[in-house]
Amino acid sequence: MNHLIIYAHPHPESLNHAILDTAVHALKKNGHEVIVRDLYALHFQPVLTPEDISVMNAGEIPQDIKTEQEYITQADVITFIYPIWWTGLPAILKGYIDRVFSYGFAYEIGENGEVIRMLTGKKGLIINTFGHPKEYYDEIGMTNGLKITSDTGIFEFVGVEPTDHLLFGSVGSLNEEAYKGMLKEVEERVHSLFPASM
Repeated sequence: MNHLIIYAHPHPESLNHAILDTAVHALKKNGHEVIVRDLYALHFQPVLTPEDISVMNAGEIPQDIKTEQEYITQADVITFIYPIWWTGLPAILKGYIDRVFSYGFAYEIGENGEVIRMLTGKKGLIINTFGHPKEYYDEIGMTNGLKITSDTGIFEFVGVEPTDHLLFGSVGSLNEEAYKGMLKEVEERVHSLFPASM
């Protein structure tokens, strides 16, 4: 399978980067092709500008958007790895969605107002970290809220089938063994979801 990982964390020594490395290693070990788009390393421009809109309305696609859309088109699985900041996506990833999952590429609206999902046939995985304890997020409904806004509001809206959404809390206040346990969970889940290709 062709896997596209969209990664959004600015620090190369972060837990998120360790999660990225773990996921890539597990996928490659199972014989999958993996492409990583590190948005910070790419200096991805996240702002959907009036110029972008004008050009796209004229039938042209800005080159940086076109490049990302080509990666998405070729992918069988799309994985997002990012921290939860202010109960949502980092701005650079939100801007990626705004610009790349564009009307006419990821979705359209039909004559009767129905959503036409244009990325059907693809699978999606999301892996998040955050500072609050996961139990607290579960208790206040934030865990379900994050799944609804990302799994349903992004992936399902454009036709991508969510396979799982891993959420790791209390990041920044745990010991080394706890972080190793998180990475082990990522490895095992990736192996389970995407076993060795035949």
